[in-house]
Amino acid sequence: MREDFWWIAKIAWLTGGTVLALCATPAWSEGPQAEGPKPIPSTVPPDDVCRSTGPCDTGHSRPEHGSLANIGKKLANPLSDLWALTMSFNGPQFFDGNSNEGDAKLGGRVNIEPIMPFPLYGTGKDQWKLVTRPIIPVVFSQPIPTGFDKTKQDGGLGDIEVPLLVNLPSRVSGKWLLGAGPVWEFPTATYDSLGSQQFSVGPAVVAGYQNEFVTAVLFPNYFFGFADQPGKNAGRTTSRLTLLYVLIFNLPDAWQVGMNPTIAYDHKATRGNKWNVPVGLLASKTIKIGRLPINIKAGLEYSVISQDDFGQVAQFRIEVTPVVPGLFQKPFFGGK
Repeated sequence: MREDFWWIAKIAWLTGGTVLALCATPAWSEGPQAEGPKPIPSTVPPDDVCRSTGPCDTGHSRPEHGSLANIGKKLANPLSDLWALTMSFNGPQFFDGNSNEGDAKLGGRVNIEPIMPFPLYGTGKDQWKLVTRPIIPVVFSQPIPTGFDKTKQDGGLGDIEVPLLVNLPSRVSGKWLLGAGPVWEFPTATYDSLGSQQFSVGPAVVAGYQNEFVTAVLFPNYFFGFADQPGKNAGRTTSRLTLLYVLIFNLPDAWQVGMNPTIAYDHKATRGNKWNVPVGLLASKTIKIGRLPINIKAGLEYSVISQDDFGQVAQFRIEVTPVVPGLFQKPFFGGK
């Protein structure tokens, strides 16, 4: 069996094991299962969304999880306090350009994104957090041009990105969402065609606004290559941008509509091949399976600007995001 399929099998096995372990953890309950969940203490005030959408779902032992509508709202915020595991299934993807004469070429991948907010100092609206959202791309099939009207299909693990974001506490920022920090990219691709073959680092920023009806966010990451992967010479220093932009509207009964595509810019690419600018439309619903809250999104993206020679022009996306118990509850450095 080819090396790339071994990588896919390993990642799928690890991811599946992690989800099963987190789903089975007793952290969702406060005591023996026979006793059932304890109610949320009356001293904990419901947040704005709970008040606007009805009583909070007291089936959750963590008060900040709140109602299912509130969970969906928090998951739209890159700086929220929820621990979760997003699995974004992108496919089929359609690639086309001037170097391709026939039908668009197909591809597919899954991006695995653990969402891990670590409490640093303070509590509630005064809390500083370190939020990391690593992106682990597992490519099932990627069309790679090898000549005019010729492509090959590669699959395997892509380069892993790790942003480290420190938030501005909500008591200071209000309904604005503000955070910043470095983002790293590691040359973990199993094939040269699936990565940059370089270590990269740069700035990451989250800036947005959120109220009970809408979430609007810009999340740019810029990568500067600084070292080639050992034993390889990429021959081209990385200088590229990814820009996630989010516009999500909250609807009754824990439904949401909107979009969250990612714009890509490669400063080193030739003229006409620097930008890929998708727009999209998605619908999502937050549900419970047993005691596990899960957000499910489905949508379509179309690139209004794509690479002239060969690039992605459209893709279908399905995202499944189970909310999992946080591993750390108390701030590392104390504070009230």
